[in-house]
Amino acid sequence: MTSTPYRARFHQVQVRQDGPGKLLFDCVIENSSGASWSEHAPAPSPSVPSAVGPVRFGYQIFDARAGSLVLDGDRASLPADCRPGTKSPMRAELILPAESGSYRIVLSPVHEQVAWFHERGSEFVEVKLSTSGDQVAIQSVRCMTGFRRRIARLWQMLLRSFYYPLRTFAHHRVLVASMVRREMQGRYRGSMAGAWWTLIQPLLLMLAYYFVFGIVLKAGGDRGAGAFVFYFLCGTVPWLGFSEAVARAPNIVIENSNFVKRVIFPLEILPVNLTLMGLVTEGFAMVIFLTAVIALGPGLGWTVLYLPAVLVPQLLFTAGLCWFLATLGVFLRDTGQIMTFLLTIWFFSTPIVYYPDALPQQFLWLFQLNPMYTIVTAYRNIFLEHAAPEPYPLALLWLLALGVFWFGHSWFYKMKKSFADLI
Repeated sequence: MTSTPYRARFHQVQVRQDGPGKLLFDCVIENSSGASWSEHAPAPSPSVPSAVGPVRFGYQIFDARAGSLVLDGDRASLPADCRPGTKSPMRAELILPAESGSYRIVLSPVHEQVAWFHERGSEFVEVKLSTSGDQVAIQSVRCMTGFRRRIARLWQMLLRSFYYPLRTFAHHRVLVASMVRREMQGRYRGSMAGAWWTLIQPLLLMLAYYFVFGIVLKAGGDRGAGAFVFYFLCGTVPWLGFSEAVARAPNIVIENSNFVKRVIFPLEILPVNLTLMGLVTEGFAMVIFLTAVIALGPGLGWTVLYLPAVLVPQLLFTAGLCWFLATLGVFLRDTGQIMTFLLTIWFFSTPIVYYPDALPQQFLWLFQLNPMYTIVTAYRNIFLEHAAPEPYPLALLWLLALGVFWFGHSWFYKMKKSFADLI
């Protein structure tokens, strides 16, 4: 019970069709406020010290997609003057719009010429339905408040923001596959080795890094060169796919400026293409690494089944970062050069070419905030230690990946309309 007069609760709510274009609404309405409701403007009375009126029952029909008001329905009388805490049966007839469509109906008491109860925070009934001719399909009937509706809309918005990029990718999967294949074929077209460079390049890069850090700088320490080889290769595998995509992301929209002014071309897939091309590079690096592990190393354990739990957030994080950098690169053309420098710092702040115990232990927690630290460590747990990834860092990685994925795509989607004016 509250002091405000604008509080109602609904019980035993029923909505059914009552002929063509009509609904019949039944409920038990409870006055959960601190004032009596009167059908007429109340006169001052010592027996009813706090009363408001005229209060009647009404409904409004909104377009479900546009949110615009379609119909402000007729008012129905309350069964009697409702005192605080009392419950009364309520029946109202709802007349639907003649046009077929999807609608949202809000039912609530209304203090005439003052306010709808639901606008003042009261519970209301929300009915969602669609009409086609004389047919009415009731989709949902719920008791809501403004706060609960805002939470529900926020949740729906978040779900849509994650669902939309996945739907876009699924809808254009043939185009994405074609562009990735063409990019991989065109990258080494005319060279003697041809497509073999997709395997040779990561192999040479791994050998170069190992020569510098494993042989020249002896980063393996007392653990020996053999153990360091597998340790280093395992850390390099996820980094190659990630760094290749992120390094190219700032210039991807500018490089494909011919697509920007094509209204029908889905620009969102350009950063996705980078992510998938990085995944291809990582796949070839993985082949090299697994060959070494099976032939010369500890072999594969059942923990390899944990790989999707690490690979999926890695791809989400990479795609989200690529969307963000692709957008930033349109507005700030220096982003590509800046990211080249930042990726170098990122590489050396990730324990790929050294062991974590080489880091200052008092600052180790700071390095562990690096998502690539979590990814690289999880890969080593899976392939070298035959252990499951640590659950807490993995859970944080998932949260970060989903957040970056959502933010990156949302910003790209919002800003892409201005790309044509800037390129």
